[in-house]
Parts: sequence; structure tokens; C-alpha cells
Amino acid sequence: MEGRNAVIEALRAGRPVDRLYVQDGCRDGAVLTIRREAAKRDIVTRFVTKARLDQMSETGHHQGVIAHAAAYHYSELDELFRRAEERGEDPFFILLDNIEDPHNLGAIIRTANTVGAQGVIIPKDRAAGLTATVARTSAGALNFTPVARVTNLVGTIEELKTRGLWFVCADMDGEPMTRLKLKGPIGLVIGAEGSGVSHLVREKCDMIASIPMRGEIESLNASVACGVLAYEILRQRTDG
Repeated sequence: MEGRNAVIEALRAGRPVDRLYVQDGCRDGAVLTIRREAAKRDIVTRFVTKARLDQMSETGHHQGVIAHAAAYHYSELDELFRRAEERGEDPFFILLDNIEDPHNLGAIIRTANTVGAQGVIIPKDRAAGLTATVARTSAGALNFTPVARVTNLVGTIEELKTRGLWFVCADMDGEPMTRLKLKGPIGLVIGAEGSGVSHLVREKCDMIASIPMRGEIESLNASVACGVLAYEILRQRTDG
């Protein structure tokens, strides 16, 4: 959605807005109204340059405001546990730390579905949401794999630990994944390409797994790394 009137009406109508982008320096009445409405609904607001908004705009008439609507509804954590219980399986969740590329998110949701993970967990801030691009990239998996969005990933890991999960995160300095016991109720934590898993999140993980590599390239795209580790978890769960 682009333009001040369109965004204000969408917010007031209760449409699910994933993220709001506002041009730096815009502080007139209409923009302040939009910001107040977004704050009431706990919508993440980012301030960006006019050049960035021009780049994002599809109409060329953004008027300093662009809102990204969620393509799908977000699930609650309890729904992920219910899916595990209905299948008679140990919980297997994929948690994403600072994944901002919607193509990566869509690909990870697709991987989550194929390895039998009962859901994906993303943070509300500094992360891609369920946009149309994510839905397309997931190739339909978003219809079958719930995605929960949480306020604080560290706090969520602590809560999930009290519910029986333990956590492994991906890092090139970790133990080779094939040497780790990746069974039982598990959460796989994947960080952004480049920055990796944040320090606070990494501290909460029980194990750190690395992916053995033999080529000249020393890192993998986040969605590819997720796929490799998720299939190792699936292999170990399948092998018993």
C-alpha cells in the first residue's frame, strides 16, 4: 500500500500490516496520524530516505509512506506444539535470527515443510515478514507450515526450553553437525548471512553446529545452510 490516505484507511480498517516505511523528516499531520495508528497496533515502523522509498514504490506516488501488508496470518506457538502432538512427533521448530531477505524466508519455509518441521518462528523486528514475495518463494509451503512471530527471540527460546526443547544454532566455528546428537524436541536457529546468529541468541543455544565444507567458499546462503542442517536433523530423527 502506498500513499497517505491508502495507508491511513488500511490501518483504521484493521488490515494486517507487517511493516511501515516512512520518509525521514516527514512530520506533518497526516504522517503523525499514520505513526500513531501504527503504534496502537504495535506495527514496526522504519524511517528511510526518499530514494529508498522511490526504489520500493510501484506506483511512483508513495507520498513518503509505504506499508507492507502481511500475506498470511501469523500463528501462535501453541499451534506449533499442537501440530507436533497431532503427528505424534517430537517438536521440531526452525527459528530465524535477523533474516531480512524475503526470498530467504520463503525458501526456509519451504524447507521447513519438506523436512517435517512443525513451524517457523521469526522475530517481529529486524526480520522479513509474511509478504507476497515470501508466499511466492515458499512455492505453496506457507499454506501448510505455520509461522509464529514473537517480540523477543531470546525470551522465546527461554520459554520453549521450559516446554522441553533444546537448541542448536548454525555457526562455522561450531562442532561438525554429524558429530552432534540432533534428536528429540529441537529448535534449529539460523542467523543472517554475514552477521550470523546474534551473541545473545547464541548464548541460549545448547549446541553450535558447523557444516563441513571442502571448497574455497567459506559460507553458505542462510536458506541453504538451513536446508543442510534441517536435513541432518531429519536423517537422525528418521534413523532413530
